[in-house]
Amino acid sequence: MSTQITWLGHSCWLIEFNEYRLLLDPFLDHNPAAPCKAADVSATHILISHGHADHIADAASIANRCHAQVITNYEIATWLQEKHHVKNTLGMNLGGAAKLPFGRVKQFLAWHSSVLPDGTYGGNPAGLLIKLTESLTIYHAGDTALFSDLSMLAREHVDVAMLPIGDLFTMGPEDAVEATNLIQPRHVLPMHYNTWPPIAQDAQAWAALVRERTSSKPHIPKVGEAFRLDHT
Repeated sequence: MSTQITWLGHSCWLIEFNEYRLLLDPFLDHNPAAPCKAADVSATHILISHGHADHIADAASIANRCHAQVITNYEIATWLQEKHHVKNTLGMNLGGAAKLPFGRVKQFLAWHSSVLPDGTYGGNPAGLLIKLTESLTIYHAGDTALFSDLSMLAREHVDVAMLPIGDLFTMGPEDAVEATNLIQPRHVLPMHYNTWPPIAQDAQAWAALVRERTSSKPHIPKVGEAFRLDHT
């Protein structure tokens, strides 16, 4: 069995697992690094870490077109229902978990902020812990800063961690390496970098630090390039 993970630029990822297509933090139409537009992407489920426009901008249009379920915090779920007529949402909160057709999702802490594009309060920002099978766990960190409680994720035996490295608004490369040490994933992928000049980073230099200072394996996918993970 294999799962395909494709980086669509910034913090947006597409996870293809069996018949499910999980779209994380959809930001495509106004993303200068995206390889496609929102109309080109289909999803069965959309997962949103927090309310900033560069993580939610295309969620409603894709959800309504594809009849996808949106999984996010309670405030964002309510906003999508009331302001954008998204019919199928699941509102959660930090520490909560839910069983879904593709597996299990838990909202983990994230140190950041969250306000929706129209200025509405966006609830608590979160990291997304996604367990597709007993042998495959994926962690999308959202826009978090480095904090010591990331060490609790080590007990989850994370296979793939997606961590921001852009600095300025999130943790930077050095802190992302320290986060990797705390989480101890088998594989680690960078995100939230090089979309615009203020968050430009050298991903190869980051990967070298990961190899030097951690036991995790770094991967630097190109935008639009799939990372395939074989598992049982």
